[in-house]
Amino acid sequence: MLWILRFSGFFSAALVMIILSPSLQSFPPAEAIHSSNLDGHLRFPLLSPADSRTQLSFRKSTIFRNADECGFSDHQSRGKTSVCDPSLVHVAITLDVEYLRGSVAAVHSILQHSMCPENVFFHFLVSETNLESLVRSTFPQLKFKVYYFDPEIVRSLISSSVRQALEQPLNYARNYLADLLEPCVKRVIYLDSDLVVVDDIAKLWTTNLGSRIIGAPEYCHANFTKYFTADFWSEKRFSGTFRGRKPCYFNTGVMVIDLVKWRWAGYTKRIERWMEIQKSHRIYELGSLPSYLLVFAGHVAPIGHRWNQHGLGGDNVRGSCRDLHPGPVSLLHWSGSGKPWLRLDSKQPCPLDALWAPYDLYGRPP
Repeated sequence: MLWILRFSGFFSAALVMIILSPSLQSFPPAEAIHSSNLDGHLRFPLLSPADSRTQLSFRKSTIFRNADECGFSDHQSRGKTSVCDPSLVHVAITLDVEYLRGSVAAVHSILQHSMCPENVFFHFLVSETNLESLVRSTFPQLKFKVYYFDPEIVRSLISSSVRQALEQPLNYARNYLADLLEPCVKRVIYLDSDLVVVDDIAKLWTTNLGSRIIGAPEYCHANFTKYFTADFWSEKRFSGTFRGRKPCYFNTGVMVIDLVKWRWAGYTKRIERWMEIQKSHRIYELGSLPSYLLVFAGHVAPIGHRWNQHGLGGDNVRGSCRDLHPGPVSLLHWSGSGKPWLRLDSKQPCPLDALWAPYDLYGRPP
């Protein structure tokens, strides 16, 4: 019965998807990240810390318990689980006022579809210090820790982008996970705030990275040259970085990261170096994505596309909606300019936004 309850929300939403969106066509990933003059209307209005506490309200989540197959269950013990417990699945997500509704829905979806939800530990990256109590009141049994990311660490390295939303310092916090998280945390799943997981996160956690530092779904059919300027490709000192590699596009909103290898090889510094080059030579137009492509493309452990059905936010065309890539679905990602919570609130949703709605906890109880 517990299994049925956990999955009923997704399957009822899936029925809506089948009725409303019969065409499941593929699309180029690049089209989901074009510039948009709607960015200012696709996020929560900026609130002061005091305002955010009073205006952002979430219903309390159901308490999710481990299935019998999980063995040890923390609620049956007297002690608290340490972040260094080797049985934990580690997930990192950013928290900020503008996308908090999406982050809460993402956490809710992970817990609902996990066989062992009490074994999932969340690492929340914040640049505001007033969000911890809100998370605790929404998920009373959640295992989590909040890490403050100082925007000044990266502010001087950020270049202007095609979308203002891509210039926010917290977007770059994932570059510093190896420094922010405890040394005992050897692996982490990084997830964006505009997605929901509709499968057991433990399956993604056990991805075999082999000798690679990161794993992610790759899209080798995408036109890789579009992610960099003509000047980049004309300068051998820059484009030569891909010599001997077969680079493919990958979306950085879903990554499995080997933090041990990252720390040992100093990958944060490698990313920062490309950001410095960008400041002086303007070799790309997007935000934090191209520096990852420069460092990792061609050296990524491939993960099935089911784990990042991305681009559902659409592009810069008002009312633009996307369909799923062909194939099975384990994670739905509203990357792009449109976010499901705002389209639903405006009564102008895309068909697939109905799949996000069951995980939304925003608002006070009826």
